[in-house]
Amino acid sequence: MTRMAAPARLAAEKRGRQGERIAGWWLRLKGWSILARRVRTPAGEVDLIARRGAMVAFIEVKARASDSALADAIDERRLTRVAAAAEVLAATYLQPGDDMRIDVMLLAPGRPPRHLENVWHGG
Repeated sequence: MTRMAAPARLAAEKRGRQGERIAGWWLRLKGWSILARRVRTPAGEVDLIARRGAMVAFIEVKARASDSALADAIDERRLTRVAAAAEVLAATYLQPGDDMRIDVMLLAPGRPPRHLENVWHGG
């Protein structure tokens, strides 16, 4: 595995942060409240934690320079880390009676955000 050059890494970081902002706005327009952003745990990181009613979603956001690049943006390894982090964070963000799930938001220029719901079923 090769390391990204510093300018490429900085561009990817900037795109990721912008993607998280856009995903947050989109989710709020759909009735979600953003509870937290970029929460790190020893098990992994969750980009966004959002609530709508009794549902709390732990959301992985992937922003790419093109729609075709999104095809490989998410894999089981990444989802496993998000799910592990969600398990650590559940006691902090869930209230009695709440449900939780793992979602993914995919973003590319010129395309509306794609919200993939309940993508993790254990594995």
